[in-house]
Amino acid sequence: MISRLEQLLSPLGNKLGNQRHLQAISNGMMMSLALIVVGSIFLIIANPPINLDIVDMNTGNIFLKAMIAWKQWAVTNYNTITIPYTMTMGLIGLVTAFGVAYSLAETYQMKPAINGIISMCVFLMISAPVTDGQLSMTYLGADGLFVALIIGLISVEICRVVGNKIVFTFPESVPTAVTNFVNSLLPLAANIIIIYGLNLVLMGVSGQSLPQFVMSILTPAISGVDNVWAYMGIFAFSNILWLFGINGSSIIFPIVFTLGITNSGLNAELINAGQSAEHIMNLQMYRYAVLGGGGNTLGLVLLMCFSHVKHLKTIGRLSLVPGICGINEPVIFGAPIVLNPVLAIPFVFMPCISIGLGYLVQSIGLVSMGYIVDPSFTPFFAQGFLSALDLRNVIFMCVLIVISMVVYYPFFKVYEKSIAQKEGIEEK
Repeated sequence: MISRLEQLLSPLGNKLGNQRHLQAISNGMMMSLALIVVGSIFLIIANPPINLDIVDMNTGNIFLKAMIAWKQWAVTNYNTITIPYTMTMGLIGLVTAFGVAYSLAETYQMKPAINGIISMCVFLMISAPVTDGQLSMTYLGADGLFVALIIGLISVEICRVVGNKIVFTFPESVPTAVTNFVNSLLPLAANIIIIYGLNLVLMGVSGQSLPQFVMSILTPAISGVDNVWAYMGIFAFSNILWLFGINGSSIIFPIVFTLGITNSGLNAELINAGQSAEHIMNLQMYRYAVLGGGGNTLGLVLLMCFSHVKHLKTIGRLSLVPGICGINEPVIFGAPIVLNPVLAIPFVFMPCISIGLGYLVQSIGLVSMGYIVDPSFTPFFAQGFLSALDLRNVIFMCVLIVISMVVYYPFFKVYEKSIAQKEGIEEK
């Protein structure tokens, strides 16, 4: 099976992997990996794995007392604790705009830093308009990532066209910095006129900026999602978006999370009335679909931790703790899974398997239906237990992780082999 997958997927993967613009996207997003990892840590610190609404505040349990104190401290100081997250993962779009342009400019043997700065400035003009003297950060993070990729690529191409046609030369006595400054004026002006100008035209026609327009197209207007098939479809759509660097989770989140909370609340009312829970599409189902993050990648992360390829092993170990807490940007952009035709298949289909199995075990009573809104960004085993105070749910989630490893394994081995071959060529 692995051999056939390799014959089928490796040529496609190698072709896409050697494409200049796709390489620039991959390398540019790798620049933000440290921001993602550090930001994830502070997000975990700000969201302790305990729900104060369901614990005895006067408990004598030392562990619970410590968790309660941590939660109370985190709630009181949430804005302060999450500043590192806001200034790291919250700026991933901005950093990506610079990184992609920098990487693409390098392949053209242009001035990478200047092109990165131009891309970043144009991205800020479009994605962070100034209102009352303040910059809006709404699209500087993951929600603006797709626009950042577009601007990073287009801005370099504009600079290349303008730079090839108009180049100022000066005597050797003139400092290089002055020459670079003069030659960057026209490319920057051209980028502002073309990209920012198009943004103004779009705002005049539609009333939306480019990031708003893109998100309005990508946000699925899905009704009737309160069934297992629609649920699978919406998560498959979300993960397809992730493959292109678009935060699909943020797009579908208002739909699936609201549905989960609503149905968990309805189940809680039934339990409180002495009846049995009956709403399967509760918040617990959402946890199954994003176990380890979008694409159910915790199984993949575990495989990477034991890889003989140094790059994959390093990314796997960096991604393990965030993955346990449902944050998997490090592996999505670090492996990467984005624009990776080999890992794309399990990334899209594994959540559908988890949703189908989650529906089955709840409907036949192997696992209690969720009726408690558990804390986000906490270890999956804590969420699994707190959702219905059922240890069987934790066991089931562990089974899903094993299944994820099995599903990802053949595709991971194909990708691992291709990376190992490339490293071997480079070492020679």
